[in-house]
Amino acid sequence: MQTNAITNSSLGTTAQPTQTVSTDLDKNGFLKLLTEQMRNQDPSSSNDPTQYFQQISMMTMVEQLTNLATLASTEAQQAAAGRAEALLGRTVTYKGTDGAPVTGVVERVDLAGGKPTITVGGVDKIDPAKLQEVR
Repeated sequence: MQTNAITNSSLGTTAQPTQTVSTDLDKNGFLKLLTEQMRNQDPSSSNDPTQYFQQISMMTMVEQLTNLATLASTEAQQAAAGRAEALLGRTVTYKGTDGAPVTGVVERVDLAGGKPTITVGGVDKIDPAKLQEVR
Protein backbone atom coordinates (compact mmCIF):
# COMPACT_ATOMS: atom_id res chain seq x y z
CA MET A 1 0.00 0.00 0.00
CA GLN A 2 1.41 3.34 -1.03
CA THR A 3 0.92 6.47 1.05
CA ASN A 4 1.33 10.03 -0.10
CA ALA A 5 2.41 12.85 2.14
CA ILE A 6 -0.15 15.64 2.47
CA THR A 7 1.26 19.13 2.50
CA ASN A 8 -0.41 22.46 3.02
CA SER A 9 1.69 25.37 1.83
CA SER A 10 -0.50 27.93 3.59
CA LEU A 11 0.55 26.62 7.00
CA GLY A 12 4.22 27.37 6.49
CA THR A 13 6.96 25.39 8.09
CA THR A 14 6.93 24.20 11.64
CA ALA A 15 9.96 24.46 13.84
CA GLN A 16 11.41 21.13 14.82
CA PRO A 17 13.10 20.82 18.20
CA THR A 18 16.83 20.52 17.90
CA GLN A 19 18.69 17.70 19.54
CA THR A 20 22.29 17.76 20.57
CA VAL A 21 24.11 14.57 19.76
CA SER A 22 26.61 13.44 22.35
CA THR A 23 29.76 11.83 21.06
CA ASP A 24 30.80 10.70 24.54
CA LEU A 25 30.07 7.19 25.74
CA ASP A 26 28.26 7.59 29.05
CA LYS A 27 27.46 4.80 31.48
CA ASN A 28 24.09 4.01 29.86
CA GLY A 29 25.64 3.87 26.40
CA PHE A 30 28.40 1.63 27.70
CA LEU A 31 25.92 -0.76 29.28
CA LYS A 32 23.85 -0.90 26.08
CA LEU A 33 26.98 -1.60 24.07
CA LEU A 34 28.07 -4.30 26.51
CA THR A 35 24.60 -5.89 26.47
CA GLU A 36 24.59 -6.02 22.67
CA GLN A 37 28.11 -7.40 22.65
CA MET A 38 27.10 -10.19 25.05
CA ARG A 39 23.89 -10.88 23.13
CA ASN A 40 25.73 -11.24 19.81
CA GLN A 41 28.82 -13.08 20.99
CA ASP A 42 29.72 -16.37 19.43
CA PRO A 43 29.48 -19.14 22.06
CA SER A 44 32.18 -21.11 20.27
CA SER A 45 34.69 -18.26 20.44
CA SER A 46 37.42 -18.26 23.03
CA ASN A 47 36.37 -14.97 24.69
CA ASP A 48 37.00 -14.91 28.40
CA PRO A 49 33.75 -14.03 30.24
CA THR A 50 35.71 -12.38 33.05
CA GLN A 51 36.66 -9.61 30.60
CA TYR A 52 33.06 -8.40 30.62
CA PHE A 53 33.02 -8.23 34.40
CA GLN A 54 36.32 -6.35 34.36
CA GLN A 55 34.84 -3.86 31.89
CA ILE A 56 31.78 -3.38 34.09
CA SER A 57 33.98 -2.88 37.16
CA MET A 58 36.13 -0.37 35.31
CA MET A 59 33.07 1.54 34.10
CA THR A 60 31.69 1.62 37.65
CA MET A 61 34.97 3.05 38.93
CA VAL A 62 35.00 5.68 36.19
CA GLU A 63 31.40 6.62 37.01
CA GLN A 64 32.19 6.99 40.71
CA LEU A 65 35.28 9.10 39.96
CA THR A 66 33.18 11.30 37.69
CA ASN A 67 30.55 11.69 40.42
CA LEU A 68 33.26 12.53 42.94
CA ALA A 69 34.83 15.14 40.65
CA THR A 70 31.43 16.73 40.02
CA LEU A 71 30.71 16.83 43.75
CA ALA A 72 34.12 18.37 44.51
CA SER A 73 33.60 21.03 41.84
CA THR A 74 30.15 21.89 43.17
CA GLU A 75 31.44 22.12 46.73
CA ALA A 76 34.34 24.34 45.64
CA GLN A 77 31.90 26.71 43.90
CA GLN A 78 29.69 26.81 46.99
CA ALA A 79 32.68 27.51 49.24
CA ALA A 80 33.84 30.36 46.96
CA ALA A 81 30.33 31.81 47.01
CA GLY A 82 30.25 31.61 50.81
CA ARG A 83 33.61 33.37 51.11
CA ALA A 84 32.46 36.12 48.74
CA GLU A 85 29.18 36.58 50.65
CA ALA A 86 31.13 36.90 53.90
CA LEU A 87 32.82 39.99 52.42
CA LEU A 88 29.56 41.97 52.22
CA GLY A 89 29.91 45.22 54.18
CA ARG A 90 33.63 44.69 54.75
CA THR A 91 36.31 47.16 53.66
CA VAL A 92 38.69 45.63 51.13
CA THR A 93 41.70 46.68 49.10
CA TYR A 94 42.46 45.42 45.60
CA LYS A 95 44.74 46.41 42.75
CA GLY A 96 42.94 48.70 40.29
CA THR A 97 43.28 48.66 36.51
CA ASP A 98 46.09 51.21 36.74
CA GLY A 99 47.96 49.07 39.28
CA ALA A 100 47.28 51.40 42.21
CA PRO A 101 45.58 50.01 45.32
CA VAL A 102 41.86 50.77 45.58
CA THR A 103 40.01 50.60 48.91
CA GLY A 104 36.24 50.43 49.33
CA VAL A 105 33.30 48.65 50.91
CA VAL A 106 31.91 45.47 49.34
CA GLU A 107 28.39 46.41 48.26
CA ARG A 108 27.23 43.39 46.31
CA VAL A 109 28.12 39.81 45.43
CA ASP A 110 27.28 38.42 41.98
CA LEU A 111 27.07 34.62 41.84
CA ALA A 112 26.12 34.33 38.15
CA GLY A 113 28.49 32.42 35.90
CA GLY A 114 29.69 29.93 38.49
CA LYS A 115 32.45 32.16 39.81
CA PRO A 116 31.51 34.89 42.29
CA THR A 117 32.48 38.51 41.73
CA ILE A 118 32.04 41.47 44.05
CA THR A 119 31.15 45.14 43.67
CA VAL A 120 33.39 47.50 45.60
CA GLY A 121 32.61 51.23 45.69
CA GLY A 122 30.47 50.96 42.54
CA VAL A 123 33.07 48.95 40.56
CA ASP A 124 31.63 45.63 39.36
CA LYS A 125 33.20 42.26 38.55
CA ILE A 126 36.10 42.25 40.97
CA ASP A 127 37.52 38.78 41.59
CA PRO A 128 37.55 38.15 45.38
CA ALA A 129 40.70 36.05 44.96
CA LYS A 130 42.57 39.19 43.86
CA LEU A 131 41.92 41.10 47.09
CA GLN A 132 45.03 42.33 48.84
CA GLU A 133 43.46 43.22 52.18
CA VAL A 134 40.18 42.68 54.04
CA ARG A 135 39.27 44.73 57.14
